[in-house]
This record gives sequence, C-alpha cells and structure tokens, in this order.
Amino acid sequence: MNIRPESVRFENHEDGRIGTGEASPRLSWIIPEAPPAWKQEAYAVEVVRESTGAQRFVVTGSEQVLVPWPDAALRSRERARVRVQVRGGAVWSAWSAWAEVEVGLLDRSDWVSQLIAPSWPEDSAELRRPGRLRKVFTVPADIASARLYLTGHGLVEAEINGTRVGDEQLTPGWTSYSHRLRYATFDVTPQLIAGDNAIGVWLGDGWWRGQVGFGSRNVDNYGTRIGALCQLEITDSTGERLIVPSDGSWRASPGPIISSGLYEGERFDARLHDMQWSCADFDQEGWAAVEVLPPVAARLVAPDGPPIRVIEELQPVRIDDRGDGRWILDFGQNHSGRLRLRTNGHRGDIRTFRHAEILLNGEPVYEPLRDAHATDAFICNGEDGYWSPRFTIHGYRFVEVQGWYGPMLPSDVVSQVMHSDMERRGWFSSSDARLNRLHESAVWGLRSNFVDIPTDCPQRDERLGWTGDVQVFAPAATFVYDVVGFLQSWLQDLAVEQETVGHVPLWVPFVQIPILSDYFEVGPTAVWSDVAVLLPHTLYKYSGDLGLVRRQYESAKSFLGAVETLAGADLICPAFAQLGDWLDPAAPPDDPTAALTEKELVATAYFARSAERLAELAHSLGEFTDAARYRRLRERVAVAYAGRFVLPGGLLTSDTQTGYALTTVFHLWPDAAHAQAGAKRLAGLIRAAGWTVGTGFAGTPVIADALTLGGYLADAYRLLQNDQFPSWLYMIKSGATTLWERWDSLRPDGAINDASMTSFNHYALGSVLDWMHTTIAGIAPAAPGFRRIRFAPRPGGTLTSASARHRTPYGEASIAWVDSDHGLHVDVRVPVGTEAEVALPDGITHFVGHGRHSFLADTRN
Repeated sequence: MNIRPESVRFENHEDGRIGTGEASPRLSWIIPEAPPAWKQEAYAVEVVRESTGAQRFVVTGSEQVLVPWPDAALRSRERARVRVQVRGGAVWSAWSAWAEVEVGLLDRSDWVSQLIAPSWPEDSAELRRPGRLRKVFTVPADIASARLYLTGHGLVEAEINGTRVGDEQLTPGWTSYSHRLRYATFDVTPQLIAGDNAIGVWLGDGWWRGQVGFGSRNVDNYGTRIGALCQLEITDSTGERLIVPSDGSWRASPGPIISSGLYEGERFDARLHDMQWSCADFDQEGWAAVEVLPPVAARLVAPDGPPIRVIEELQPVRIDDRGDGRWILDFGQNHSGRLRLRTNGHRGDIRTFRHAEILLNGEPVYEPLRDAHATDAFICNGEDGYWSPRFTIHGYRFVEVQGWYGPMLPSDVVSQVMHSDMERRGWFSSSDARLNRLHESAVWGLRSNFVDIPTDCPQRDERLGWTGDVQVFAPAATFVYDVVGFLQSWLQDLAVEQETVGHVPLWVPFVQIPILSDYFEVGPTAVWSDVAVLLPHTLYKYSGDLGLVRRQYESAKSFLGAVETLAGADLICPAFAQLGDWLDPAAPPDDPTAALTEKELVATAYFARSAERLAELAHSLGEFTDAARYRRLRERVAVAYAGRFVLPGGLLTSDTQTGYALTTVFHLWPDAAHAQAGAKRLAGLIRAAGWTVGTGFAGTPVIADALTLGGYLADAYRLLQNDQFPSWLYMIKSGATTLWERWDSLRPDGAINDASMTSFNHYALGSVLDWMHTTIAGIAPAAPGFRRIRFAPRPGGTLTSASARHRTPYGEASIAWVDSDHGLHVDVRVPVGTEAEVALPDGITHFVGHGRHSFLADTRN
C-alpha cells in the first residue's frame, strides 16, 4: 500500500485561497490509507519561498492537524509552496501534492490607498442612490501577477475592463466595523492588458448604513457615507511593483442602481447602465470628483472563513400565470439568495419581484416579513440579457412577479442560492424518509442563515447575529459543515463587542436597536451569553483547534465572572435579563419569555454548565489553577441548584420537560436516586403530552439526550418520530423545507401564527440533529478533533437502518447499521491518525484502529 498525504491545508482556508492573514499558518493534512498497524512517527515539510528557496523541516511526532508553521514567518504578499511527507517506522511516504499559500497585507503601512466616496450630498432619511467609482491606469507589457485588495464602508464589487472581479458576494461582509474591517484579495492578472486599463467599483449601503433590525428605521448605524478602499498591485517580471491606489484622482457618478437595501431589495434601471463603464475607452465626461474620506479607523483584517458565494441555482418547480402580467413562482425550497432573470422586456417596462416564504390560499404571505419589503425591481432597456441584484439578499421559497407580459419559461428566472461557501462535512440518512427530510430541512436552515455571520433568520427585518441560536445549534452545525473559520471570525467580534458593551450582547455584531433595547434588560443572559464559553468548547471538540480556544479564553472568563457576580453569594442566577426557555410552546404568542420553566432554573443550570466547560478548556490550555477553580465553582453551583430547585422525591420546582432535561443532561441531580426519579418524571411528562414537545430554546437541544441518559430511549424515539403538533415532524408534515422559529408558525388549522415574530426559516429548533448524529447513527468525537472517535449507535423507534459520515480533520469517519432478525450489523470506518471505541447496544465495547470494521450485536432480546 502506497502511503501519501493529501489535502494539505493552511489554517481553515479553502485550497488556493489568496490574501490570508496568518504570517505563520498552521498546517493540516490527511492520510487516506495505511496498513492496519501503521502510525505516523514523524513528518517532513518542504517549504519553497522566493526569498530562501526550498527548505525541508523534519519533526518527530504523530500530529497532523494544525501543526506549527516550521519556517520563519511570511511577509505581506509573500507566497509559499508546501508539500508534506510522513514516516512510519523507517520508511518515508511519497510527497503530497504541492499546496500554496499567499499572505495578504499584514501591516497597516502596506496600505497606501485612501477611502474614497462620491462627492455629492445625500439625503440620509430615505433609500439612497449609490454611486460608482472608476479609474483609468496604464499597465506595463510584462505583467507577472496582479492583486486587487478591496474593502469599503458599505458593500463593494469591482470590475476591470468590463469584467467582474472574482465571484464573492456582499464584500466585505459584516464585522464589528468599529473594530475590524475585513478586506478581500483577488487575482486579477488575466484581466489586465498592456496599455490603458480601467477599474470600476460598485457601491452599496449594506450593513454599514442600511436598515438593521426592526421597530424603526435603524439606518446609518456605522456612518452616513459609503465608499471604497481598493489597492491594485501589479508586479512585473523583474519584481517591480506598480500600485494603483484609490485616491482623489478617481471619478464618481450615480449608477443604474436606484436604491438598494438588504431588507428592502434593489431597484435597477437598465436604461442608465452602459456596460462599458469600467473600460478604459468609456467616455467619463460628466463624472464628478470623488471625496477622500477620513482614514479607516478599524483594523483591516484578512478573512478567517470563506466568502459568500452563489452556491447553486434552483429552477422554479411551478410557474403560475395569474394573468395581467402577474405570476407566482415556487422554487420548491426555502432558502437565502436572489433571482437571476432574463431582461427581455420592452424599454421602460418595470418588472417587480417580491419574495415570500409561504403561500396561504394560493397567495404569498408578507406579514411575517414585517417591514422588509423584499422587493426587487428591474426597469428594462429593451435588450435581451440577464440580471441579478448586487447588494441585497432575501429569504424565500415563493416569488410574486408583476409586469412580466408574455410567456415565462423555467430558464427565464432562476434562484441563486447564496451563503458563506463552507465545505460540507457531515451527512445523515435513515430508513425513515421523514427524518431524512427533517435533517435536510435543518441543514437548509443553516445554509440560509450562515451568511457571513450566523443570523437567526434570512427573510424579515432582523437577520441579526443572535448568540443563543448559534449556541444551541453549534454541535449540529459543526457536524454538517466546516464552520470553524466562519465562526472564529464571529467570535472575535463577540469578544470586542463584549468589551465595549460591558457584557456579551444578545446579538453580534452589536448595534443599538431601540425596540430591542427597551424590551430586553441588559446583562448576561443564559443560553445566549453562554455562547462565549460553549461555542469555543464545541468548536474545539470538533476541530481540535486550541489556538481558537486561546484567543477566546479571556472573553470566556470575563463572561463567567460576570455571571458569578450577578448570582451573588447564593450562586442562584436572578431572573434579571433572562429570556428563560424562550418560545416554549405554552408561552403566549406575544410574550415568548413567559415559559413554564423558571428563568432562574434555566440560568443557574447554564451557569453550572459553562463553569464545567470552561474548566475543561482551561485544562486543555494548561491553565490548571483556573481549571481547578472552575471545577470547584461548578460543584458549588450544583449544590446551590439542588438546594433551590430539586424537591424531595426527584421532582423540581419547575415540573416541566425543560427543567428535567436540563437537570439530567447537565448532571445536576444531587444523587443517583434523584436522577432516576427525575428521569421517570420526565418520561411521564412526555407521555402525558402524547409524545409532543414542550420545550423552547433552552430545553429543545437536550430533551432527547435527557430521555436517553435516563433510560427512556423508546420515548425519545417516539418524541422525534411523532408528527402531531407540536413536534419536529409536524413541521415536515406541514410542508416545511426549513425549520420554523415557533413550533406553531403554521397552526394546525392552517392559519399562520399572528404574532409579529413568526419565521419559517430558523435553525435553533434543529438542534435535535446532534442527537440524530450521536445517538441514532452513533458517531461523536471522544477527543478533540476526532483524534478518538466514539461509535455508539442506539437503534429504536421504527428504524431498521441509519448511517452517518463526517469528514473529520483526519479524514472521513462513518458508521452504518442495519437492524434485522439476525441482530444489529454495524460497519464503521476510522480514518488514519485516529482510533475508535465502538460501544454496541449489547453492552460490549470494541477498541479499534484505523480502517474498516464490522460488528454484529445480538439485540434480539
């Protein structure tokens, strides 16, 4: 067997990504195959740099994930080629294929460009017409390479010589703009020609000055002016560098985008658009001067995660002609994205496209969007072609079209699915098609909401980075997608916002939203603010990235210290600033916080959980004094919790599904007898409810785990497979293609929940996917980064088979089981570099190394 490393990666970047921000990028690789007894004992890294040539570095050890960069730090703009070989015993493997990394602009002094904007005054009260910027420049004949570094206040998209630069969308995304402004890097070498060239930049309001949040017109949250900061660097064959910076020599003009907003949609007048506007020979007479704005105050940073891209296109599954130029399109799947439409109308025709998640009596329902108009408009110029809006994104399945006269073919309008271009890592399947649809519906919810930041919903006037949603869904998210780079960027914003605001805010990036500030009290909020500890713990568990833990450690400690101070001497968290078991199905529609479970119980349970998890993180970092302190704190909180909320006989002061689930999964029962009684009571409550769900955001992630831990696996399966309201499969039976915000977003009588807060695309209630992965299929990390894997399938319900696979940092791990009259047949695959424990329902645990293994467990009794 020939051993050869593959998939050499730098940090969390996709292969070939340029403009990274790490001067000493850590390396990872996988070893696809090796003999059963083979183990890596050493590795060699060959690094080729222009400055030093080729160097080979040999390291003794078995590590192959996020190993230290072996060479001197890279400089700004520097490229390096890397390949890896490994040794087991005395024999070195073949070399891997070459992988390349190119660093971006690491120092502020690398930027010679200025932030520029159109010079004309604008009205800040209404939607504003964004401008365009352009510059003509001369290029030498012997171009070796060219890079465009691009960012701005607002959204930016560049063209060179009439051709769009790159395929990223909504650049530079949304960060905590007061602290961090991300820039993108593009290879534009093929777009340049010797002689005269031109660059043009579209501008859009985006999150910078566009509407954010709801309840009033919350615009200009970061500033009133939008502009671009771009630096084109052209290197010739001798290494000489020509820089074309954004500066006062550029010109500006209003563009064909009449207005653009992330919530409102985009209005485009094709009659005002000359496609040659970014070409050198374009007549720019009448274009105005630009204004040089004050320097960017925030730190300019390279991306940690992938950009937003168009991932796929959906054709309509149904086109309904309603007459008089009105159509209803059904794309068959709720998602985030935009339309790409044919522009074959008569000059001056106005076609409008309004987006909706749901139909009621055959008509689109817009009330759940609140003040998000979600309407794009295109004014035809009489020419045939295609158009998509640039600076907006919608959440929808259906589109109402008006002003389209004549036939509409499926190829005339397609929907472009857009989200951060994360790598798919995990899959699940079972013999129950409904569970498979549930799983994919939750995955579509993730895809719809992981759009540069983890939002709560993609469609209405909100789309905020709510901390609670991602906290409860993170274990599921990290299984199905590589979200580490994406979320580590967001966590850095969380840390700086935490320091500025004084506590972990409920949404990140944080902007003041008056209606929310009036509704929510200020302070550490259980389930939500616990993301400062629990999300780094989850990411470390799945990735093994201790560097991420180190970066977030002070943020996590600061959060837990705030909770400890607020809890006081008795260590019981007060109801102050608590949302409790948010969206408990028993809560009234107009008050989602009015759950059946005491807010103090939820908050104190989470206090104990975060102390426990922070102790584990501290130990992993070698902070043993901290680890011991947080373990003691956790035990003290557990004692206080039992004294306050646990009654004699194993009952709780909150006799609810959530109360018992949290107490069980967080191991807060004072002894085994109480735990047994509590588990029995939980099962009794579930049965009394007809195996329907009675939990909100706090209880839903742990309800199935609690039943399983308590010995009531059959009840967990009945709960999951029940399709009566309220339940997960009730949503699927009702036609959901993404999971809802509320259990009753669509009520059993067919009516839409009349609360002002109703979304059909939230992923938080999809947190049950973690139980589907770890218990139904039975795959989970037993050591950080899956260095050790636990396979522990627990068949039940009506299932006869299930499978899951996950691309761990070491390679693909998988499990598939079939339950029959002959017993439980289990097949597992263990990647090279890891080991596994296979705990079967017959009580026997097998310990295996890498490779494929099969087992038969006797489950007939």
